[in-house]
Amino acid sequence: MTEPAAQPKKSAGHIIVDTLVSHGVKRVYSVPGESYLDVLDGLHGSSIENVVCRHEGGATYMAEADGKLNSVPGVAMVTRGPGAANAHVGLHTAWQDSTPMVLFVGLIPFEHRGREAFQEFDPQAWFGTGAKRVMVLDHPERASEFVAEAMFAANAGRPGPVVVGLPEDIITMEIEDEVHPRIPVAGGGMTVTDWKALHAALRESEKPLFITGGNDWSHQAAAQLTTWLEEHHIAAAAEWRTQGTVPFDSPSYVGPIGYGRPKPTHDLLEETDLIVFVGTVPGDVVTDGFTIRQNWERNNFIVTIDPSLRGRSGPVTHQIVAKPDVFVRDLIRIELEAKDSWKMWTRKMRAQQEEFAALPPLEPLDGPATMDSMMAHLVTSLPHDSMVTFGAGEHTNWVHRYFPTQSYASMISARNGSMGYSVPSAVAASLKYPERRVVTIAGDGEFLMNGQELATAVQYGATPLVIVMDNQEYGTIRTHQERDYPDRVSGTQLKNPDFAVMAQAFGGFGVQVTEDEEIPAALQAALKAIDEDGTFALIHLVVQQREKAY
Repeated sequence: MTEPAAQPKKSAGHIIVDTLVSHGVKRVYSVPGESYLDVLDGLHGSSIENVVCRHEGGATYMAEADGKLNSVPGVAMVTRGPGAANAHVGLHTAWQDSTPMVLFVGLIPFEHRGREAFQEFDPQAWFGTGAKRVMVLDHPERASEFVAEAMFAANAGRPGPVVVGLPEDIITMEIEDEVHPRIPVAGGGMTVTDWKALHAALRESEKPLFITGGNDWSHQAAAQLTTWLEEHHIAAAAEWRTQGTVPFDSPSYVGPIGYGRPKPTHDLLEETDLIVFVGTVPGDVVTDGFTIRQNWERNNFIVTIDPSLRGRSGPVTHQIVAKPDVFVRDLIRIELEAKDSWKMWTRKMRAQQEEFAALPPLEPLDGPATMDSMMAHLVTSLPHDSMVTFGAGEHTNWVHRYFPTQSYASMISARNGSMGYSVPSAVAASLKYPERRVVTIAGDGEFLMNGQELATAVQYGATPLVIVMDNQEYGTIRTHQERDYPDRVSGTQLKNPDFAVMAQAFGGFGVQVTEDEEIPAALQAALKAIDEDGTFALIHLVVQQREKAY
């Protein structure tokens, strides 16, 4: 009697890679470690590009940005102990920004656990409060299942980060060569009750406002929402650092809401009689520290797949449990006749936004370089599909005010206020969209936190335009300091290197600008280097301290 053919076997580490491939992962961002060598070996020759980074914080920032740009969670891989500790900053960003991300962490051998082995730590204790799930692979035969479960958990409900621990001895064990199928993610949707409630609220409203936010959108849904809003002359604002869902030049777009917002947009929250939050909730940034729109008679509809409404404040009139794409699919079936009051309200707010976003004069000033001149020349040179990334600091105010976000996704940022995000996110965006103009605007303090990832850009062919606004200080903190401790500057001043020389050392183009009149030529040279030499370009813009966007 013929024996049945033996089931082919692979190591658990190789099966992990195969499962990532089956989920559509195109690239992972890693800092290597001996704790997950078998997964690295599985990546060798696979269809997944392994983008090797210079710091685990940079790797997780890139994976987090990748998660914002794709329907598939971003993936980072780091090693145990110190590597895992360095990765935590990207994990926190994914948690607060509701970004789907899976972080694989190599661990000590299973048999060494609990003995204070080299670089040992407790994944659950470290990550349990900052991740949706923490999973440790203790049984090799469950490797593919764990990957599928992690990818599902990162995307299901309110998106967020998932951590998967990989003991180095477990992942080398051979198991049957089978890949666990994808687990479908529910998108929710409007019930008949939801539909009727929203329809009635819109009919009764005189000043309706939509506020878009979050990362859980598709380009199609954003475009469909924009068309519907414009047809009905309904206003739409953008949650802090999420501009582009409704385009910058849409007649319905009335500006960003968040720190540093223009006053008319701030007032809008109190004036409107109906807000429909889509993909986000009225959190502390939107409501200025839980102080605005707290009257419980306010009419607030919240569209989010998270039934817990985590992070929201103020009244909730009605929750629609749905992801933005599914909600928009149902919304566009609502037929309404646009009221004259809607048209007047939207037209008024749109005019204020257009005034706020009007570019400064192109004519350079006599004297030191300014961000106003840089933005005026940059914006007029951008293709329609350009995108911007940035981290945290006062330099971001110029982006919010002037950068023309024309589609979803064209603004990638860290809404948890994390510094060091600009360069890694720009690298990830440029690798995802090599045909698009990717711009990142960084502060001097922020740039030095992860600027070394420009080496990663060169290695993998990313070509962002990097503008470093150098005001020789941690500007946002100085602003708070001046308010609370006037004339007592302490702990906020910086002495910086020549960032242009650094860029050249990494293999890119670099130019320093100190005078306003130098900006046009420097920008032209930087864009030429990107387009003709296929490299990143950096403009080191030295500005005066205390320069403000508004």
